[in-house]
Amino acid sequence: MNIKFENKPAVSFEFFPPNTEKMEATMWQSIDRLAALEPSFVSVTYGADGSTRERTHNAVARIMKDTPLRAAPHLTCIGASRGEIDDIAREYWDMGVRHLVALRGDAPKDADHYEPHPDGYAYASDLVEGLKQVGDFEISVAAYPEVHPEAPDADFDLENLKRKLDAGATRAITQFFFDTDVFLNFRDRCAAAGIDTPIVPGILPITRFPQLEKFAAACGASVPGWLSQWFDGLEDDAQTRQMIAASVAIDQVRRLQAEGISEFHFYTLNRSELAYAICHALGVRPPHVQA
Repeated sequence: MNIKFENKPAVSFEFFPPNTEKMEATMWQSIDRLAALEPSFVSVTYGADGSTRERTHNAVARIMKDTPLRAAPHLTCIGASRGEIDDIAREYWDMGVRHLVALRGDAPKDADHYEPHPDGYAYASDLVEGLKQVGDFEISVAAYPEVHPEAPDADFDLENLKRKLDAGATRAITQFFFDTDVFLNFRDRCAAAGIDTPIVPGILPITRFPQLEKFAAACGASVPGWLSQWFDGLEDDAQTRQMIAASVAIDQVRRLQAEGISEFHFYTLNRSELAYAICHALGVRPPHVQA
């Protein structure tokens, strides 16, 4: 049976700048394979505390030079003045970059809480506004369906998202989630608050469950009990883990697609296998592969 996929969704992928030759080789192999799916853009992270600036820049430069992809580097408010961040943005503009991911960033590991740089952009909404003064960038920002861990409540967090979008952001990409209703309820709350900017679900294919639990604890994302049960006892069974991970994510994106979602962002962790399989199920395939 030949199934035709109508209105295939737009997809994008996130990578992080590796710090070893082996990890770098894996990342570029993944970029090469996922490039065949013609993503809208690929983002490159900056390190939670702004610590990977040079490696991020080098990865973006190579993507722009050696691939047909649109690179979207992350920029944060951490550890730099407004002038320094503006200079980085101008350099990206001169490289041909037209899309940035603007984030507040997390406090350095040795700090108790986030403190704005005295001469910097205090928050992501300020950063968005400043970047739009540098150039007419397309700008993505972060959204938290289960509320940012530092926000006092959901209403405060939603107002903060609205400030970022009103400052000129093009879209919001969510933190990962595993309960699809969490995202759908969040989307409804955004609409009720008058937000009509695209809210793009961030999808995290599960490669290693203990790593996922650490990520979730750090960003306030919940891990359903059923998910823990599915991965229980598979620490030494990578093949079964991958099969379950693919099943979980495919069920998730297909339900979101049925609910009208037409754009997905994948946190790849520099691996291509699961993201490629999930996209295939969505109907996102290389041009020469007939769906």
